[in-house]
Amino acid sequence: MSKKEVLILCTGNSCRSHMAEGMVNYYLGDEWKAYSAGTEPAGYVHPMAIAVLAEIGIDISTHISKSTDRFRNMSLDWVITVCDDAAENCPVWLGQKVHLGFPDPAKATGTEVEKMMVFRQVRDDIRAQLIEFLATAA
Repeated sequence: MSKKEVLILCTGNSCRSHMAEGMVNYYLGDEWKAYSAGTEPAGYVHPMAIAVLAEIGIDISTHISKSTDRFRNMSLDWVITVCDDAAENCPVWLGQKVHLGFPDPAKATGTEVEKMMVFRQVRDDIRAQLIEFLATAA
């Protein structure tokens, strides 16, 4: 049985979409293959996104920021947008889409500890909502 494929889409492809990709492949890897991309890729993966996933045993340190163009010829089961801008600017050719919006942790302010708390909260919200959605969509 082949795995279903999902593209997690954000604007910059630096935080939320990578956290989601990592968690889908970790928790649902028997049934799903996740990819992530950005409508305007930032060119890097945020170090705090890498750190908060490492805290739960998921390594995304080798991920790279990618454009949606890379997925133009793929047949995807789902496209999940995780930011409002990506939801509005999602290329129509990507296919069946659902929007599950999360705040951008890269915009968090305060001390490093406070910023990490925001990244952890977004990570936990993605795990609760997006993983649940795909687990029931399988």
